[in-house]
Amino acid sequence: MKMKMKQSLIFFTGMLLILSFVGCGKKVTPQSIEDNPAHHYLMGMELIDQGMPDKAFVRFERAVALDPEYAPAIAGKALVYAIRAEAESDEKYSAADAERAVDQFDKAVSEASSDRTYKFGVYVTGIRIYTRIASRGWLERAEDLYSDAKLMVKEVKEEDLPYYRNIEALHYFMGEAYFKGGEFRKAEDILGIVLAASPGKWHDKSNALYTRCQKILRAMSNYTLTDVAKKIAVKDKVDRADVAALLVDELHMDRLFAGRIPVPGKNMKASFTPADVVGHMFEPEIMTVLKWNVRGLQPIYDETTRAELFFPKKPMTRKELAFVLEDVLIKLTGDKTMSSQHLGQDKSLYPDVNPTDAWYNAIVTVVNRNLMETDLSGAFSPDGNMDGADLILSLMRLRNIMNVY
Repeated sequence: MKMKMKQSLIFFTGMLLILSFVGCGKKVTPQSIEDNPAHHYLMGMELIDQGMPDKAFVRFERAVALDPEYAPAIAGKALVYAIRAEAESDEKYSAADAERAVDQFDKAVSEASSDRTYKFGVYVTGIRIYTRIASRGWLERAEDLYSDAKLMVKEVKEEDLPYYRNIEALHYFMGEAYFKGGEFRKAEDILGIVLAASPGKWHDKSNALYTRCQKILRAMSNYTLTDVAKKIAVKDKVDRADVAALLVDELHMDRLFAGRIPVPGKNMKASFTPADVVGHMFEPEIMTVLKWNVRGLQPIYDETTRAELFFPKKPMTRKELAFVLEDVLIKLTGDKTMSSQHLGQDKSLYPDVNPTDAWYNAIVTVVNRNLMETDLSGAFSPDGNMDGADLILSLMRLRNIMNVY
């Protein structure tokens, strides 16, 4: 008993010593030439790019230990908290991380007050932070930071921006904020500023996001997207539940098929409700899709549970969406031969799809009708994930075809 008490005393004494050192904010002694705040900050930001925020946090902590007033690293810690808040499903924990993110960001702004270059970099990170936490009024706060950072541009020394490198980073991340906020026209305009400048670190990313904006804006040229559709449109990859939701909410699939497909009873329903659909926010839409037995969105047998499940969070691949779109066309037109029109070809039309692949016919069908596109090389990328912008554009084009029938 005495031994346990002694061990506990040693533990708590050690913890108090650690906390006292942290509280004092004393600098630690560098262990090597590369053991400096700027290096650890740069490594931390690159780890965030690689999807390793926890490892990045360790780097930022080391930078702050070496220099407690090093604003870029303090802002880096805030960004990690924001990433955690975005990923956290529990609202309570998410809110706590979001609060930590804002507190650390405010501290970074305070520490950078005497250096315009550091402050510029901190403000760019701040836009990223508010984009991640997406709390009430986040977009307006990001706009304020953008406006303030623009006033500093003439005083910024780009060579002292170890990670961002050039001022175009400001425009790129504000464009990303507008994109997430559903302000696609504003996102397109501001990303255009980056593309008009000499190619730099943020040029390719801006071009990719600019292209996604254009796809969504083209889709919206004839139709007004619902709020749900706008939220799905900005996703890097959509899941099966997203596709079901848009088929029902944007294409009004239930009403569309009701008068075209003969059913034995007036109140047609899905044969069963998969267990993983119960309580899902898109449960009604998923059940509607199951009712019409849309190919590519049928239940999947799960070996673990030995049950047919829908897997609402499973990412939708491009070949799977091709099946979905082709099946909708078949049900819409009543032309069942469509599912086999392109079978038996000796040579594939696409370098990454074999004519014997089960999805080959569906891909040819949707590409020929301009519902989906290949890349510049002619490749279809059948196993690639669908992003929200491509999904929205495909469904709006399908909607135009529907108007013909």
